[in-house]
Amino acid sequence: MSHAPVLLAEAMEALALTDGGLFIDATFGGGGYSREMLARANCRVIAFDRDPDAIARGAELSESAKGKFTLHQGRFGDLAAEELVDGVVFDLGVSSFQLDEAERGFSFQQDAELDMRMEKDGLSAADAVNRLSEGALADLIYRYGEDDDSRRIARAIVQARAAAPITRTLPFAKLVEDSVGGRRGARTHPATKTFQALRMLVNDELGELARGLSAAERALKPGGRLAVVSFHSLEDRMVKHFITERADAQGRGSRYAPDLPPERAPSFAIDRKRATVSSDAETAVNPRARSASLRWATRTDAPAWEELEPPALAPRAEAEWEKLH
Repeated sequence: MSHAPVLLAEAMEALALTDGGLFIDATFGGGGYSREMLARANCRVIAFDRDPDAIARGAELSESAKGKFTLHQGRFGDLAAEELVDGVVFDLGVSSFQLDEAERGFSFQQDAELDMRMEKDGLSAADAVNRLSEGALADLIYRYGEDDDSRRIARAIVQARAAAPITRTLPFAKLVEDSVGGRRGARTHPATKTFQALRMLVNDELGELARGLSAAERALKPGGRLAVVSFHSLEDRMVKHFITERADAQGRGSRYAPDLPPERAPSFAIDRKRATVSSDAETAVNPRARSASLRWATRTDAPAWEELEPPALAPRAEAEWEKLH
């Protein structure tokens, strides 16, 4: 099992690592970013991860880093430090370890329980598949998976579960594939977007991202860097909106528009508006990098803005899911 951090060199450059600095790795995963930060600078790193397996993997680094590395089990929406930090980096989505461990149910490369819970606790993807209404499933797959075949997939799910509960990854992936008429020459498996949608719902990924970005804004010192690597358009749009709005880079339509009030002064500055994407060379070595994009910004000395609200993309699905809890 291997772990290859995506856009590693680019993310380190965006963080502007300095000796004596304090940095947060908001998504420890396999530890690639944390190890690289410690290798590149005489700095301290605080890392977070909600997955108990990731915490176990980080025990060796915690011991060998001799006080320069601290790993906390928890969601990055709750990240904090006792002092302001010089940089925060997010590597969103699932880690290579989670995808490669069949029993976690994140992938359909091997058969496993339809799970997808990052914290190994609470409701699973199987609960969503078997208990959400057809309309909620269709909304979820369309909005979170950005799949135009969402209604056909939802209808097939409801018909299949009437005969028997859906509990395994491979039969479920085959069900989705059959519902849309097979692969039809597609580059990716037809179930990829449905799995993404379920994973995002089960782990409240957009809600966590909103809370995490706001927490990072509060944690960064003036001149500190925020760097975010995302892997699909929903995340990337959310990160872009967060940064550009708080950098007052969206434009207000007229040069006669009033300035922002003091409490809404730009809390970030942007040097590069376009996202950095993986090179052809990196994608050839690590296919998971093909959809990655990196955005970064520099914290100003202005007060942090109000908490970012996650987009309500699929209200019916979200409401039904909340009731199940």
